[in-house]
Amino acid sequence: MARDNSDRFIDDILDNYAESIGIDFARYKNHVSRVFHNCLLLDRNPANEEKYAIAAVFHDIGIWTDHTIDYLNPSIAQAKNFLTKSRKEEWAEEISLMIYWHHKPREYKGNYQETVENFRKGDWIDVTIGLRKFGLERNQLQSIRKKFPNLGFHLFLIRKLTRNFFMHPLSPLPMFKF
Repeated sequence: MARDNSDRFIDDILDNYAESIGIDFARYKNHVSRVFHNCLLLDRNPANEEKYAIAAVFHDIGIWTDHTIDYLNPSIAQAKNFLTKSRKEEWAEEISLMIYWHHKPREYKGNYQETVENFRKGDWIDVTIGLRKFGLERNQLQSIRKKFPNLGFHLFLIRKLTRNFFMHPLSPLPMFKF
């Protein structure tokens, strides 16, 4: 799958969630695209491109579909539903692991280690606005950020996390896995 086709593929999937995502649609779409393109810089294997695209679309989608900051399992459920409808059930475990472990602060070791770890890194690169680069060049990351601007995504995250902290002070970051 060529990169332009992958970007259209991402758009086509996300369009199905436009109503659920609402006013956050453009900022989430750009986050998805940045994570996806970060993954492609980390892993040049074209066989993994579609997997990264699917994982990127669904990795945070539970925030909107289930209205929760504890969104990993709802996001995985949405991804599995998509994979079933797309007749790609054989990818369910791998993509589920990519989603489940994407906030792990340290290296992931386990099944599908290469793709899960690259996806984890791809998301961390974006969430840290490139402070964590995992060996990628700053100009590569800036190019991605220029093509897919932030549009307030990080401010959105800060607001969601702050609200969750006050509502659930004993579990302020339920999406982080160690």
